[in-house]
Amino acid sequence: MLKVMVVDDEEQIRQGIVKILTRYQGELEIAGQHANGLEALLQISSMEPGDLDLILTDIEMPMMNGLDFIAQAKSKLPDLCVIMLSGYNDFEYARRAMRAGATDYLLKPMDKVEVFRLLAQCEEKKHAALQHNQTKEAALPASAPATEKTIVERIRKLLGKEYSRDIDLKYISGEIGLSSSYISKVFSRETGETITDCLNGIRIAKAKQFLRDHPNLKVYEIAHSVGYGDKIYFQKLFKRMVGVTPLEYRGGALDG
Repeated sequence: MLKVMVVDDEEQIRQGIVKILTRYQGELEIAGQHANGLEALLQISSMEPGDLDLILTDIEMPMMNGLDFIAQAKSKLPDLCVIMLSGYNDFEYARRAMRAGATDYLLKPMDKVEVFRLLAQCEEKKHAALQHNQTKEAALPASAPATEKTIVERIRKLLGKEYSRDIDLKYISGEIGLSSSYISKVFSRETGETITDCLNGIRIAKAKQFLRDHPNLKVYEIAHSVGYGDKIYFQKLFKRMVGVTPLEYRGGALDG
């Protein structure tokens, strides 16, 4: 099952893309539809490998453009396939899109045959990755399940130490020495939350501490200090998790 997200600020175009995708002969699920990259990132922040395979995104959008969006999306889910869409017949856009992590670049209106070809390529990539991970997991020693709590402890310790850097599953996998899919499954099974949820919890807790203890720090400085490069994304995530904006939280902490 290929899980696809569509991001475009024009609703009519977005719905048109979804309509084309539903005609794909392979198994396909629309995992999300968003009007801009910032909204899409909020959904991606709670995703793990396997929750999303492909993103089709416009370049020119409000709040966050497509180039910045895919760079941040791939930092969370490095194995994502990305198809960049644009009405600009300009090689410079294509070059920047590929540099940001796009798999391919298509001009609007989309060519259905070309889109289906790229979907098939993404399916092949996903199948190959699944086979590779299954082979690696099969090679794990029989006593591996007994070490799952230790794995979780190591991940928590790593997140607590490295929360301020641009940390993703690929980095965590390299530090722990196990595949991304394996550590994701172990962590979710043992804790009931995803690694990304845990990292966000640590970062927001640190941000609350900064807001209470350092009233002179600006919100964007705190966002960067706890690992978020985008101030607006940080503010939206903070409000979703805490219930108030960072400034409202600071005001309440100071009043108390």
